[in-house]
Amino acid sequence: MATIRLGDKAPDFTADSSMGEINLYDYLGDSWGILFSHPADFTPVCTTELGTTAQFKGEFDKRNVKMLALSVDDAASHKEWIKDINEVNGTTVNFPIIADTDRKVSDLYDMIHPKADDTLTVRSVFIIAPDRTVKLMLTYPASTGRNFYELLRVVDSLQLTANHKVATPANWKNGEDVVVSPSISTKDAVEMFKKGVKEIKPYLRMTPDPTT
Repeated sequence: MATIRLGDKAPDFTADSSMGEINLYDYLGDSWGILFSHPADFTPVCTTELGTTAQFKGEFDKRNVKMLALSVDDAASHKEWIKDINEVNGTTVNFPIIADTDRKVSDLYDMIHPKADDTLTVRSVFIIAPDRTVKLMLTYPASTGRNFYELLRVVDSLQLTANHKVATPANWKNGEDVVVSPSISTKDAVEMFKKGVKEIKPYLRMTPDPTT
């Protein structure tokens, strides 16, 4: 089993889900995607995470991002679990949950860590760009719920830096100043970024978000 690294093509798969058979590439179409795994159905932290995902749908839609969850239980179990998720969170789960009883997708994405548990998936997150490349990977322990504000922040950064020669600094939020790419000279940066360039160090130049 090959290890997935940043920039690799996200492995395609077809699997059963809470919304019927899903093919990853067909499901994503020309959208960005977030594939995230859960240790099992009817688990407490995951119940809060999937409800939060549903509540954030409007924000993900604005960014052209489709969500796709995964758990090692079957689709019938997922459908029963969704009733609890909706009730607990006061929402409606509006994305598929992959059924991975044979661990096919989990193995494909290296979501099972034997030192944690040799049967359950860890909390993995993969952000996939429209060109099918993996742009971010995160792995959380089973005891720690994910921060969905951080996932939105990362998507904003990835989409901005994909289209402009900038990077985003620590704790950056959408609309804040960004870092000029080190590959661009200050002279060229001044020409390129009409809102201005502030040189803090020769290698650290800041400019206003070019999209605002």
